[in-house]
Amino acid sequence: MAETTLTETTVAEVMAELAELEDPRAREVNEKHGDDHGVNLGKLRALAKRLKTQQELACRLWETGDTAARLLAILICRPRVFERDELDVMVREARAPKVHDWLVNYVVKKNPHSEELRLAWSADPDPVVASAGWALTTERVAKKPEDLDLAGLLDVIEAEMKDAPDRLQWAMNHCLAQIGIEHAEHRARALDIGERLEVLKDYPTSPGCTSPYAPVWITEMVRRQGDK
Repeated sequence: MAETTLTETTVAEVMAELAELEDPRAREVNEKHGDDHGVNLGKLRALAKRLKTQQELACRLWETGDTAARLLAILICRPRVFERDELDVMVREARAPKVHDWLVNYVVKKNPHSEELRLAWSADPDPVVASAGWALTTERVAKKPEDLDLAGLLDVIEAEMKDAPDRLQWAMNHCLAQIGIEHAEHRARALDIGERLEVLKDYPTSPGCTSPYAPVWITEMVRRQGDK
């Protein structure tokens, strides 16, 4: 009981500190990207570094439902200890884009259930959950492509990416680009699919950044690899 009370106090203290870090200008910028918090991510990471890894505290912060608290929870949790069903619930709750992105990249990818979840999520009717599955597939395309049906993935992308909801479309486009970048035998087809579908062709790109339009992205990354 004493330990629970300590955790509750700690949660309250952390939430108070997060409230102090709230910056209206940061919130304005974040909300343009669908993220409802106003905490500078550099300051959030500094807080996480000070707190260090605390799994129980991470779980309690996640339960608050607060976006900044959930981002902090992701940074101080132990990714490998979550059960499959826990992660499934968490990804369905993670509607803020940054929470979703960090949860998949910082937690799920490091969890022993990641492959099982990849297969389950990729075909999920919820496009946000499906986008998590595609993000995990993209990771495998780059790092562990053995046993992946790359031609089959391109078939699905070709048939479904054009009309997919935004976040799912983005994840499928990333997978398309990764296949083209990493696998020369599929590069011509990946470029062709990108050119015909024109997904993200007109996406605004800052100077010095690579466009997410797959043909440009693939061509530029292959060029950089050749320059090494």
